[in-house]
Amino acid sequence: MNPTEKALWFVESHLPEAISLDDVAQSSGVSRFHVTRAFGAATGRSVMGYMRSRRLTEAARKLAGGAPDILSVALDAGYNSHEAFTRAFRDQFGTTPELVRAQGTTKTLDLVEPILMDHSLLSTLEPPRFETSRPFLIGGFGERYSCESSAGIPMQWQRFSPYIGNIPGEIAGVFYGVCLNGDDAGNFDYVVGVEVSDFADLPKEFYRVRVPAQKYAVFSHREHISTIRRTINTIWNSWLPASGHDIADAPEFERYGPEFDAHSGNGGLEIWVPVKA
Repeated sequence: MNPTEKALWFVESHLPEAISLDDVAQSSGVSRFHVTRAFGAATGRSVMGYMRSRRLTEAARKLAGGAPDILSVALDAGYNSHEAFTRAFRDQFGTTPELVRAQGTTKTLDLVEPILMDHSLLSTLEPPRFETSRPFLIGGFGERYSCESSAGIPMQWQRFSPYIGNIPGEIAGVFYGVCLNGDDAGNFDYVVGVEVSDFADLPKEFYRVRVPAQKYAVFSHREHISTIRRTINTIWNSWLPASGHDIADAPEFERYGPEFDAHSGNGGLEIWVPVKA
């Protein structure tokens, strides 16, 4: 099993228990960061967000079945108070535990069922080359995403497009999509930008990213841009666990060279994954 499959099995097997991201990572045989990134690439969800949604789904079923004590259901779902459980339940389903119990049904709720891994997401992966990047600067638009909201990235590129060719200090020809500042919940910053010679004259709303000299595993994605998730999934859930390499604390980025056609989405790109030397 790959790290995501192991994480899914562990979460579903220990759903009523007080488990942490450390527990999930240990069961998957990889680091907290690795399991968070791999799980998000494969499922579009964060590990702990998935576990929370699954617990609330099972709690909703108990309530619809007539559970007499809401606090007991809350405790079973990992909440220490009726109030905390009600807030989380309302955030998840848009209604209250009391109302679900009174109605006796979950038909109006958007329940989160156990994820079955879709192995079609995995693609045949070309072996990477290893390269030590030179230090360079990137300026561009940045947004904070969760695994669930990352479908908004293409629109971020569209918003950035009018600036291309008019950015102070821009080094033309190559564009970057940079992932950084990831957290345990699966949130991350994504910056679309270009290499610049200096930060000094950039518009104040621009993000500024320093890419250090760093060893990278460089993967080619030759298919249409819409299938990039399959390649990223394969890197994090197949290649990396088997490679013997550890992830380094540095930005991960997509590199779009002159061969990439932004209008059609064809032409291919490179995915640069930081690894420890």
